Amino acid sequence: MVQSPASSLPPPLKLQFSVTPEIRKHIDEAERSMNRLAQDLDMKVTVFKHFGKNIPKANKMSPDAFIQIALQLAYYRMYQTCCATYESASLRTFRLGRTDTIRSASNSSASFVKAFDNPSKQNPEKVDLMERAVRAHQSYTAMAVSGQAIDRHLLGLKMQALEENLSVPAIFRDPAYAKALHYRLSTSQVPSKTDCVMCFGPVVPDGYGVCYNPMEDHINFAVSSFNTCEETRAADLARAVEEALLDMRRVLDQSPRSKL
Repeated sequence: MVQSPASSLPPPLKLQFSVTPEIRKHIDEAERSMNRLAQDLDMKVTVFKHFGKNIPKANKMSPDAFIQIALQLAYYRMYQTCCATYESASLRTFRLGRTDTIRSASNSSASFVKAFDNPSKQNPEKVDLMERAVRAHQSYTAMAVSGQAIDRHLLGLKMQALEENLSVPAIFRDPAYAKALHYRLSTSQVPSKTDCVMCFGPVVPDGYGVCYNPMEDHINFAVSSFNTCEETRAADLARAVEEALLDMRRVLDQSPRSKL
């Protein structure tokens, strides 16, 4: 890389903005709106120190899928139900590609979380259901990053109808479609070789944002919710995720190593 000598660069020039009363009014409104959003955000940043990518890998599981299934278990324990879950899938393999949706909640994950705390279920069955859930997540992830997921395709069809002033197809007005897009868990893995944390807010009023950076022997989490929602609390979900991860490791340690 070639750098120009600092002496050959022109001195910086201060930009003078022309701010009219009308623009000032909008700036003040934006500031108040931003302050309201910031004050409403409940954020819990935590470091899970018990293990990281090492334990899932030792059990021949994808660390990301393992964490996602732990999130499903944590949410189910708190609310006794599963919810639509978003995990971002990169489409940068494709020209102009951005993201699609990995839907972490699946039939396999539901079977696992419903069985995990059932006293009639033995550890080998729990491990089998865990492995099935992890494999299902890995399969959907592979499908999503190869452009075979459903969400961006459906969004494209909807936007095409709007752009051409066509009647929006019935599927997009169906309550089931709206429910499928109401992501109470919005999640993203942001892996980094450095010990850092990134965070974002929930995407629905009664939801959570969960960003995580899995390291080899620990996991950095940033969990967010909104203070105005009485049903959510970031610290509670963060605690539930930690307990879910520990419990999943416990049943793995107490069961014979499965052979995938």
